[in-house]
Amino acid sequence: MYFLKRLAFTLPLLLVISFLAFMLVRVAPGGPFDRERKPASPEIERQIQAKYHLDEPKWRQYLRFLGDLAGGDLGPSLKYRNHSVNDLIAQGLPVSLALGALAFCVALGVGIPVGCFGALRRGQWPDWGGGFFAILMVCVPGFVLAPLLILGLALEARWLPVALWGSPAHAVLPVLALGLYFSGRVARLMREGMASTLAAEFITTARAKGLSEGAILRRHAFRLAVLPVVSYSGPLLADLLTGSFVIENIFQLPGLGVFMVNGCLNRDYTLVVGLVILYAALLILLNLAVDFTHAALDRRVRFE
Repeated sequence: MYFLKRLAFTLPLLLVISFLAFMLVRVAPGGPFDRERKPASPEIERQIQAKYHLDEPKWRQYLRFLGDLAGGDLGPSLKYRNHSVNDLIAQGLPVSLALGALAFCVALGVGIPVGCFGALRRGQWPDWGGGFFAILMVCVPGFVLAPLLILGLALEARWLPVALWGSPAHAVLPVLALGLYFSGRVARLMREGMASTLAAEFITTARAKGLSEGAILRRHAFRLAVLPVVSYSGPLLADLLTGSFVIENIFQLPGLGVFMVNGCLNRDYTLVVGLVILYAALLILLNLAVDFTHAALDRRVRFE
């Protein structure tokens, strides 16, 4: 029943998000045609406004948008001529999905072992080293780490290409710049979860019964210690799958991040609203998947 209620609220929530995005992007100063190289005459400007229905009241524009959205059409882009928002999403989403999925694997693949090892060696040098790594990664954002990786691994060592998206080697630097930043957060969550789980009474009971440390970790501790990471994975994965705007711009990747930044700068109303709806839908669905996973890992959880 809980999950059915969540699914039932998905559509109204998306409608509210779409309404807010639709209205807020239009009240911002400027318009989609203010940066043309040559100012248009008043007559041409009126024709452009009429072509894209921008001369209508905003409530009528929104109803027209909902009608197109119900048919799966997010409308034409106001700056990328002869391209619809659907075309741009279909072009950029595979790149952002690949980048986000690889960065997610890096974040979990680095953060979970570092956090576990630090919790198992509390107060020792692995714990201090893992804690220093986690804090360093959290404090150094991707837009700072990315130029350092480019300078060291691409320009100086010449091991990897600098930018673009043409081969597996092109993915290494942006994936590291994006994944290492989030690995610090994952490591901190995993360490705290594992440390609190190992201090629980049922772990003491399992040790008293003679179970080995490896069996305790595999059968009892890990599945509960990883729950904070699972809860964080929903918004993390949604953020990564829709692409990091800054990372994609630094490495000139043809993903959704470039379209979002250019859409905001150029007041491309339809493109910005379409990408916001896409991000919101991914965030809602992935959080629902996290709830399923949380209940499967911890049988004590019962959603009402």
